[in-house]
Amino acid sequence: MSPPGKKRSRATLADRERPPAKFAKSKIQEEEESMMPTAKERNSKPGQSGTGKATRKEARPSAQGSKQAYSHWLMKSEPESRFEKGVDVKFGIEDLKAQPNQTACWDGVRNYQARNFMRDMKVGQEAFFYHSNCKEPGIAGIIKIVKEAYPDHTQFDKKDPHYDSSSTKENPKWSMVDVQFVRLTKRFIPLSELKAHHQAQRASGGPLKDMTLFTRQRLSIQPLTDEEFEFVLSLEEKQS
Repeated sequence: MSPPGKKRSRATLADRERPPAKFAKSKIQEEEESMMPTAKERNSKPGQSGTGKATRKEARPSAQGSKQAYSHWLMKSEPESRFEKGVDVKFGIEDLKAQPNQTACWDGVRNYQARNFMRDMKVGQEAFFYHSNCKEPGIAGIIKIVKEAYPDHTQFDKKDPHYDSSSTKENPKWSMVDVQFVRLTKRFIPLSELKAHHQAQRASGGPLKDMTLFTRQRLSIQPLTDEEFEFVLSLEEKQS
């Protein structure tokens, strides 16, 4: 995620289609590559449904009944410095707050499923800002979508860590949205706490029993059901 003119990526370490040549493939990256799309999915444009959109059995169908609909999201970013090709990809929620109008674009996503989720986002929808790949991962605040999916400029920039030589301006492969800071959560909600609820509810039932954070944990863009969002939001009122 970066404001116009700045090259700061919002993709997390796990959200890469393929690793840079100088790095060996990690288990995380191999898991992401196992979900590579078909040629049809690769060429789909923003606004097209395509067959590449991930679905979840518990998601609510839309009015048309042909597509899963979500209105809340979880979006991961890295609050600690990490350099890729000389570019620091650090961008925590405090960095978003410091941007003009507390708004920035969510760029650098290079996973097709995560990209397709972004293409489903609508203006006004809210997401949890999740700190990832850091000492204590977890939910730091709430953001909202203020501009729907459009081409990610970093895919065309040869100096950017997320440059993609196979993408063209006529048929861009990668998209981004603009997000705006809403507020910090009343307390930081750590991954460990969310995991404890998820594990308990897998046995007894509950909103987090099938939460994507644990079933598709490598994705940097994740959908949330209304029930999941409200339950997680209720945790900020409780002591950990």
